[in-house]
Amino acid sequence: MFEPVIAPSGTLLGLLQRGRGDGTLHALTAPRPEALAALEQCVLGDPRHDWQVENRSLYYARLYLDLHGDLDAVERHLFGPEDVLDDEESRTGLALSVLGHLASYGRRDALLLLRRYAATGANWAWALDELALRDDDAGLRALAGPVLARFPADAEGEAELTAAVRDAFEPRPWRLWAQDPRPGIADRVRAAGERGSFDRWQRQLTGAGPRPEWSVQAVFDWAEAGAARGAALHVPAARCLTAVAAPEDRPAILAVARDGGDGARCTALRYLAAVNDPDVLDLIEAAAEAPSTSVVDAALASFERMRSLTAVDRARRWALRPDALGAAAGRMLACRGATRDSDLVLGALREAVRVEGPDAPSLWTLVDGAGRLGIACAAPVLRHVYRETASSHLRGRAARALAATDPSFAAGFAVECLWDCEESTREIAARHAETGDARVVERLRRLAADPAEEDEVQTAVRSRITPDSP
Repeated sequence: MFEPVIAPSGTLLGLLQRGRGDGTLHALTAPRPEALAALEQCVLGDPRHDWQVENRSLYYARLYLDLHGDLDAVERHLFGPEDVLDDEESRTGLALSVLGHLASYGRRDALLLLRRYAATGANWAWALDELALRDDDAGLRALAGPVLARFPADAEGEAELTAAVRDAFEPRPWRLWAQDPRPGIADRVRAAGERGSFDRWQRQLTGAGPRPEWSVQAVFDWAEAGAARGAALHVPAARCLTAVAAPEDRPAILAVARDGGDGARCTALRYLAAVNDPDVLDLIEAAAEAPSTSVVDAALASFERMRSLTAVDRARRWALRPDALGAAAGRMLACRGATRDSDLVLGALREAVRVEGPDAPSLWTLVDGAGRLGIACAAPVLRHVYRETASSHLRGRAARALAATDPSFAAGFAVECLWDCEESTREIAARHAETGDARVVERLRRLAADPAEEDEVQTAVRSRITPDSP
């Protein structure tokens, strides 16, 4: 998937792309055509860096409702010629999810678009999953013919049908069709379901991979073979090594951790870190300067997983290093350090933002650490990350850290977080937002009454308001 282009955070489009609460608040006061154009640009050109985990669909659906937006642009996007040329889920998934939420809010035009796309569109399975949650039995039964017509009645078609039934995220339509009295529907669906169950059973019996009876060398050979074909197998290989290694194997494992091939060396480092071997920290320090990127990454990841006091003490020594090992040490202290490590964690946070920007993967751990340690001096950096990151998950972590470090959070960012795209961020806001702001009380009541809202958010809301609240 291409990397989305994100507009500046000070623009309406940039706010909506990030899923910030301020995006909704600004859109509701902006000229309606401008707000709808920005909303459509987001829905039709998915702005998420990780579309599989970041939430936007409910956020955009609610804004469609508030703006009374029509779905003409969404219809053109779904049924345009690109749908034939590009069948990637990422092209249409967000639009289909938005339609699903709109259908749950009673928008019949959204429901009809989903039905039509499930019958004719390339990403039909996603649309069918949305309908499985919102449509009635009659609507789903009407789709049996168009969906099954996608699968020719030959060996290849039946195999594809089997995979579709087996891998369906929402099984409700297939269960309905398995009971359909019309000729040629129930029999095909039932047979596909039986073949899918047999496929799962067969895979469980014939699973390939390491066995506990393997030797240490066999595990290393398996990891090396994976590295040769570009597969990183050192994590499962290290778990297998835990099952097969005996005390007398330690010298051989240490030797591989010093000078082995990439796959075997990564496996050995991971294993030695997991068992807190007394020599592993020195081996990690040496591996952090290896020419192989995979070895360096494995060494740093293995170190960050360690929980011993010895590892934390070593992190305090390494945290001032101006290299990748120093950065990993800062992240370890963010997770497991004490209050006395606050300056080191703050330094690592500032350096990560300065060098890598507000979307750096390392910021997730460092932002959490700043909140965990209550580093008040980190609030300006955390506010910068909150404003600028394109990741709604990282912004939520920044909000949580600000709640623990910034006295102005309750009357500031917490208010806009009530409209955020991530439910975990809305939950934080529901617990902290200053109710002296009239917008907050109104929004809390709306969230409490919204059937699409997550239970955790509504629980937090109920802890702040009562039916008699002003």
